[in-house]
Amino acid sequence: MSDSSPLPPVRLHPEAELARDALSTPLLSRAARLARWAGPDTRVDAGGGLVDEQLPAAAEVLGLSGDDAAADASEAWRVAVDTGLVEVVDEEEGTVRAGEDLALLTGGSPQDVLAVWLAALETVLADASVPDLDGLVDEDGEVDLSALDWDPEAEAEFLDGVLGNLYLLTAGEDTPGDAPVPLPALAASVIVPSDMGEPTNDVLEQVSDAMMRLDDQFRMLEPVGLVAYRPVDEALMADADEEPAAPVDDTDVSRYGMVRLTPLGLYGMRARLLEAGFEAPAVGDLADKGADALLDGTAAFPPGAAQAETEQWLQRRESLTAARELLAAARGSDAGAPLRRLRCQQALSLVGASAEPALREVLDDAELGGLARVWLTEHGAVDVPAPSEAMVYWLTIDTVAAQLAAEGNSEELRALVEGLARQHGGFFEAVWRVDHPATVDVLEAMGRLHPDKKVAKEARKAAFKARSQQGG
Repeated sequence: MSDSSPLPPVRLHPEAELARDALSTPLLSRAARLARWAGPDTRVDAGGGLVDEQLPAAAEVLGLSGDDAAADASEAWRVAVDTGLVEVVDEEEGTVRAGEDLALLTGGSPQDVLAVWLAALETVLADASVPDLDGLVDEDGEVDLSALDWDPEAEAEFLDGVLGNLYLLTAGEDTPGDAPVPLPALAASVIVPSDMGEPTNDVLEQVSDAMMRLDDQFRMLEPVGLVAYRPVDEALMADADEEPAAPVDDTDVSRYGMVRLTPLGLYGMRARLLEAGFEAPAVGDLADKGADALLDGTAAFPPGAAQAETEQWLQRRESLTAARELLAAARGSDAGAPLRRLRCQQALSLVGASAEPALREVLDDAELGGLARVWLTEHGAVDVPAPSEAMVYWLTIDTVAAQLAAEGNSEELRALVEGLARQHGGFFEAVWRVDHPATVDVLEAMGRLHPDKKVAKEARKAAFKARSQQGG
């Protein structure tokens, strides 16, 4: 995932709601309870971890039992220390006290709570990149690191890559953000080369190994609230000679693990991506910016996100003022101007009839008069002057140029091109004369997109004339 291009815009839940979600996550809530439980008799080791003798009491405070109780209590304590909910007072004595950040969980702002949660997330992500060391303890009780094939940096990059792809799948407008992703598909997205047709057996084995690593990692990441995870079916990992306890359905993909980012996880991943230097927009970022920022910022947004962003922007402004700001920002002859005007037209479709005076003010404007007439006609206004033929052709070029910038050579644009050539007799003979910066590009695109060879040739000839007229 390159940090040179913006990521799809995401729709975040309100911060107050996310803060409540953070406080209710099992790991942070346990860490807070241990921070309040800690007192003068609490002792930690040199690394700040709770001493073994006090782990049973900590587990009891948390209501934990079973084989993993001590480990879960130890993890919650480590999160409490790492997030500042607990402070080590004397390293030699191993004494502690409640940290200053503990009060933020009850008396701080939603941003304060989320900052504590983000610190907890970083602790868990670091732990998730560390392999299971239980099988590497030698007869002296020491960990034999020489037997461990582990590259910490590569492991962290692998997990970051997986979570980055999960973020893209969640943010994409073509995929429902709350739909879980099959673990095999997610693992394959970072293992299988994009230009590989049929994966080799070696690549498939790598995908299988990655799934097992991710299964362990997502189990660790679920208690901090980053993901909702359905683990890999234990029956799939049983020995081949063992009979399954119940009949299994090999076609049920959910048995291989299903994962999705939670709303809190989406917030956390975006924060990490921003910190890493990525451009990761969120709907609502432009609500307090000017109209120029809105039109430029939403230029690359998919339609649904662009409308949602525009609606939030309009909610903060009176309709007539907003319309004037939008029209002023839509002017220009630069390469991005046609798409700005298209976004302006789409934004104006959301304002009411009270914006009519702003549209009438630009009826004689060469760049805005055409879209003003469209808006006024669609809103049932009277006494709307008919456009000149020159204005019609200018608006046609501007519209196609905007569609090219927004969608490229899409099927919708191909249909538009065919319709223009069919409905207007002598279209190419007239349109090459249009004084618009994008005339040549539009005609070349029409020559490329039109399925009729004769019409396509006419478009290319018109493009040549337009280029000659512009001195190109």
